Amino acid sequence: MDKKDEEFLQRLQATFRIEAEEHIQKLTAGLIELEKLPISAKNNEIVETIFREAHSLKGAARSVNKKDVESICQILESIFGKIKNEGMNLVALQYDLIHSAINCISGMVSDSETKTSVECKELLEKINSILVEKTKSVTDDVKEIPTLKSDENISRNESLAGGAAAVTSFGEEKLQQFETVRIPTSKLDPLFLQAEEMIQSKIAAVQRTSELKTIIDFIETWKKETRKWESHHSVAKGMQLKEIIDHEKGKLDELTGKISNVFQALDNDQRIHGRMIDYHVESMKSILMLPISTIVEGFPKFVRELARSKGKEVELIINGKEVEVDKRILEELKVPLIHLVRNCIDHGIDKPSERKKLNKPAHGKVTLSFNTTESRHIEIIVSDDGSGIELEKVRNAALKTGVITNETSEKLSVQETLLLIFQSGISTSQIITDISGRGLGLAIVREKVEKLGGSVTVESQPKIGTTFRLILPLTLSTLRGVIVNASEHLFVIPTINIERTLRVNSDTIKTVENKKTIMIEGKILTVANLSKILQLTNGNGKNRSKKNEEDSQTNIVQLIVLSYADKKIAFEVDDIVEECQILVKELGKQLSRVRNINGATVLGSGKIVPVINVSDLLKSAINADYSFKVAREVEAETSRQYRILVIDDSITSRTLIKNIVETAGYVVETAVDGIDAFTKALVGKYDLIVSDVDMPRMNGFELTAKIRKEKKLSELPVVLVTALESREDREHGIDVGADAYIVKSSFDQSNLLEVIKKLL
Repeated sequence: MDKKDEEFLQRLQATFRIEAEEHIQKLTAGLIELEKLPISAKNNEIVETIFREAHSLKGAARSVNKKDVESICQILESIFGKIKNEGMNLVALQYDLIHSAINCISGMVSDSETKTSVECKELLEKINSILVEKTKSVTDDVKEIPTLKSDENISRNESLAGGAAAVTSFGEEKLQQFETVRIPTSKLDPLFLQAEEMIQSKIAAVQRTSELKTIIDFIETWKKETRKWESHHSVAKGMQLKEIIDHEKGKLDELTGKISNVFQALDNDQRIHGRMIDYHVESMKSILMLPISTIVEGFPKFVRELARSKGKEVELIINGKEVEVDKRILEELKVPLIHLVRNCIDHGIDKPSERKKLNKPAHGKVTLSFNTTESRHIEIIVSDDGSGIELEKVRNAALKTGVITNETSEKLSVQETLLLIFQSGISTSQIITDISGRGLGLAIVREKVEKLGGSVTVESQPKIGTTFRLILPLTLSTLRGVIVNASEHLFVIPTINIERTLRVNSDTIKTVENKKTIMIEGKILTVANLSKILQLTNGNGKNRSKKNEEDSQTNIVQLIVLSYADKKIAFEVDDIVEECQILVKELGKQLSRVRNINGATVLGSGKIVPVINVSDLLKSAINADYSFKVAREVEAETSRQYRILVIDDSITSRTLIKNIVETAGYVVETAVDGIDAFTKALVGKYDLIVSDVDMPRMNGFELTAKIRKEKKLSELPVVLVTALESREDREHGIDVGADAYIVKSSFDQSNLLEVIKKLL
């Protein structure tokens, strides 16, 4: 094959991957819809859709010689044909099998599938069994259904969600079909950046117009002074002086006229230029504005598989997926939404038996709602009808990790306690698994949302459910902000975070328990000085405005009330300059994270001004007044070395885990089985145990149960590292008292060390 043919084949395969992802997405969505709906006429429409998708995918695979994909599609097409023509019904395990087949196809398409030919052959046989047995239960045949691990599910769903939008709701909801053209985003992104740069030229044009207007005003003032000077001199001083003044006035009038003409033309050009830039930027925004559906299409499948792995029944409801959002925001939004949905299923929704005790339907509901607000923001609501958040568990977890002290815990309100779940390391899960328990998911949510300039809040009611509310901008390019002066430094504060600005007499600010406070609309707010919070040096006042000078003489204080989530603080500033539209720029890799600063903008004058990170600023103000104990880092504790006992009957596994843990700086001893380990634990002194489960004489479950019954060892943390990955095995691990459960098939040394660090 020559170079041209090879390049053509690569382009053809790339096109196939894009097309195949669309077919796979529609197949998955259709299957989930079909399984969810009762038998009705509407099913025929869904079956027809998925039948056509399987047929189209088979044809596309044949064109690029993907025989393995074609073989699976052939059988799937036959199954859907029987459902369509013969009314064949599928049971849950058969749906599992078909989903596994589609997962296999997805892996083959992306070249990430690692199944052996034997596994693929077994999979084909099991799929074919559906055709052979028709409506007969295939429970015996599908006991070992190849399923993706939870992390793979998320990765695969993220991959699918990143593709083109697909129709996920059939019958009532049909998306309009538009003529489209595929353009790589790598070509669009530079164009959008160029469009954004034009905003800076628009801001500069406004500044030039303002400067020219200032010159005209100066000339007019000069002319007035000249007339006053002329009136003070008598005619007796001669005609020569009058001739000079007349000549100067004529030239001045001529200059004023010319500048006025230039000003009028420039002002007109600036308006036209501004409109052109606004239209161009809005057009570019619309190109890169994608519907929410592009990232949530894979969620129904993700929810189904996660719920089944946890032994729960969950229905996912998605509202407002047609809302369009900046592509850059969508890319960052995927991960937070996955964490929130997973949190709802894992922590919120109870098992069917527990829900029935509370007179709830056996299946729980997780709802995703997307709405736009009047201020060009998107509101995302993620809610469940589960058991709610147990506040006592949250407080205990926060106390254990050192985020709060006993004294602080007693003073926390309900809302303040709920917000603790966004702190890294805090989890109410009984056991650490590959799905949850590390206390990182919600911390990642808050970090991502704040990075995008948004906010996240949570509400929860016992036995009723939990609701997460995210507010984010629709686009990232521009925002409106208020320019303030603090110690001769200018800063921009996003308008969205400003409750109000006001000028008050300094006498209205009272000091209570060494804190400045003020009463605004019946509520007492803390007053903080912006310069002090930002640790700025006091200026000499040369650049202070006249209004600010007058304020200082009359004891007037300028305040700007900022809010974020449930926090609200009034900040004292030297001057509130103006509100304007700004283009926010990142600070660059060298300054990727600067406390209290979110980026920078360039004013029309060319001056670079920092943009305030309101979330950080409020935290800094709170930390200046309140004493929250900082969580201790394990690495910083050098006073003693932790001793860990590693148990595994396989010398290879035992040596591997021992080396990993020793490299991290822990002292490690080993045992060959449960009895050996229990004997050593009674005699020695260990801080944590890492154990296999399937061992001779005494397995890991038995060892854990025995440790929990022994008074001396009852508080000793136990981490189970095992190949047993079924839901029943995980639940058994919880029942016997394990603190963490790590599956070997998805084993990663960083996960193990992270779990050890959390438990110590």
